[in-house]
Amino acid sequence: MPDALPDVPTTFEPFEAPGVTPLPGPLTRVEMMAAMRSNVLRMYGPDAFRFLSFSAPFFGQRSVFTSDPEGIRRFLVDNAQAYTRTSPTFRILRPVLGNGLFLSEGDDWKFQRRTLAPAFTPRAMAIVARVTAEVLDAEVKRLCAEAIGPHDLMPMIQRIALEVAGRAMFSTVMERRGPQLRRLFEGYGRDLGMPFPSDLLLPAGIPGPADLMRRGRGRRWLDFVKAMVEQRKRLPRAAGEARDLFDLMAEAKDPETGRSFGADELRDQFATFIIAGHETTALTLLWAFIMLAESPALQDDLAREAQAVDLAPAAAATATDRLPLAKAVVQETLRLFPPAFLIVRQAKEADQVGDQAVAPGDLVSTAPYVLHRHEAHWDRPTQFDPRRFLPGAKPPARFTYLPFGAGPRVCIGAQFALTEATLVLARTCRAVRLRLVDDVKVEPVAVVTTYPDPLPTFHVNPR
Repeated sequence: MPDALPDVPTTFEPFEAPGVTPLPGPLTRVEMMAAMRSNVLRMYGPDAFRFLSFSAPFFGQRSVFTSDPEGIRRFLVDNAQAYTRTSPTFRILRPVLGNGLFLSEGDDWKFQRRTLAPAFTPRAMAIVARVTAEVLDAEVKRLCAEAIGPHDLMPMIQRIALEVAGRAMFSTVMERRGPQLRRLFEGYGRDLGMPFPSDLLLPAGIPGPADLMRRGRGRRWLDFVKAMVEQRKRLPRAAGEARDLFDLMAEAKDPETGRSFGADELRDQFATFIIAGHETTALTLLWAFIMLAESPALQDDLAREAQAVDLAPAAAATATDRLPLAKAVVQETLRLFPPAFLIVRQAKEADQVGDQAVAPGDLVSTAPYVLHRHEAHWDRPTQFDPRRFLPGAKPPARFTYLPFGAGPRVCIGAQFALTEATLVLARTCRAVRLRLVDDVKVEPVAVVTTYPDPLPTFHVNPR
């Protein structure tokens, strides 16, 4: 029988979180395109946070936007098979994700989901927890040793996230490969990860100039990931339990057909997990540190909680159950700053989404950033208050909290991200105190993911 959860004493007070100043609407096509390439969140005016659904024209298509839980349930769960990802989504992401789980559809997606499921069981989370604790031991020591002077914490956070991904997936230390990996996908995201006019105006299947550039960059990225997979294949299989996610995924078989992943299929899965898992976790942690820097009392509450828990690698697998406040901070951060800020589909057939009729070809979307701050669903929606997610609190209503999506395509790596981020916050707050160097107004900016602008610097003081 597991130990009872510890008490969760808190002394902090909720506070206002950063938000976005919207563009005055209605927007022209030029203004919409500019917002999509600079900050998508500026397209959502005050009415988006009050009304449950509406429709509007969007580059020659009709777009239905919903924050209605029943509407969300309809297009993401009950009738998900009637929708597909959009052409711009495929254009932007296919070159770097291949045909991995995120972009596959139909029977191919069902095969991948069934085959991958065993790699994301509690056994896999124990690997993630142990690896995270090992990485943190070294990084926290380095942070304390370098504590004098202002710090840009993003390189440390990215290093942690990439190192955890590399070791958990491949049993590979990422010190040598990590910088090149980051250069490849950061360059792609910076130069080609936002929509171009041709992505929205050209029919699917007709490549535009951006598509040709994406193919070349994407090929270099996928070749790099494939080389990592091939190198890992050459390591002999150790006796006993699987040592990493590669062992679990390479040996996995579809329970219905008995088929396992081919070489390119395995490459595409790892390309997907490296990008999706590493980048989103790093940004969640950065936002959490920004929020913690605003509340010394919350940092102290986290430190007291972590002091009572064994965070060593051997005990990390069970530690997260004893860190309810740290986990709640992660969940509240995901509420206010969801990395996946927009979920959009294109209808393949007629449907009804809430009070909106949907025709074939229409776009249907919900924005977790808007949904998570919506006046109809949350009390004090723009305040940062992790107590919403503590044990005993009333859980959010269904389909009002979607940091990892919903329905059959909910993110398979959600527990991976929660485990890693919870341990990082607990271990860091136990070791140091953080405060922002300057009183700078940070704004959420969303193009590919949701990041803070400007990137803040921190004072770090060892406890």
